Amino acid sequence: MNGLINRAIECFVRDSYGDALWQEVTEALGIDETAFEPLMPCDPEVTARLVAALSARFGREAADLLEDLGTYLVTQPRSEVIRRLLRFGGVDFAEFLESLEDIPDRARLAMSDFDLPAINLHMEGAGLYRVEIGRTARAGLWFGPVLLGVLRAMADDYGALVLLDYRGCDASREIIEVHLLDEAHASGRDFDLATAGTAR
Repeated sequence: MNGLINRAIECFVRDSYGDALWQEVTEALGIDETAFEPLMPCDPEVTARLVAALSARFGREAADLLEDLGTYLVTQPRSEVIRRLLRFGGVDFAEFLESLEDIPDRARLAMSDFDLPAINLHMEGAGLYRVEIGRTARAGLWFGPVLLGVLRAMADDYGALVLLDYRGCDASREIIEVHLLDEAHASGRDFDLATAGTAR
């Protein structure tokens, strides 16, 4: 699984900051190229070291960097397949939220050893949701900030006005608070089950 995660980080950094910076960071860490083969197993410590090095290089918190990664995974043309997988979750953002618990199982259908942490959705009130993400050490990082970036990008994709708050973590879970203010705040992006979506 970590090979796939490392490849996602590689694509994000190369596309966002350039090939030279990526090469500089990986050479400094002495990471072998096999660490970025999607189907190859990789020590979670490599992923953790990579995220820490990139955070230090940019002078940013790891959580902020991982949130940007989550947004990248939904918005970049090269990862359109991820956006399409997520859009199958519902016709609007509320339905999409209700489908979050199914994402780990759907990911495993696409790739059997892609083991995402459990996701649980709780409705707290009108338009207010609590998303709980089980902690996993296998990825070498917390998954919550990545999901926060995904949720932010998907809200834009659906045209919904949403307030998102990463509430932190404890020994067993991370919590994201979602406040859905307006389901149809903007037009969002076109989505067709048969063809790739395009911006309106």
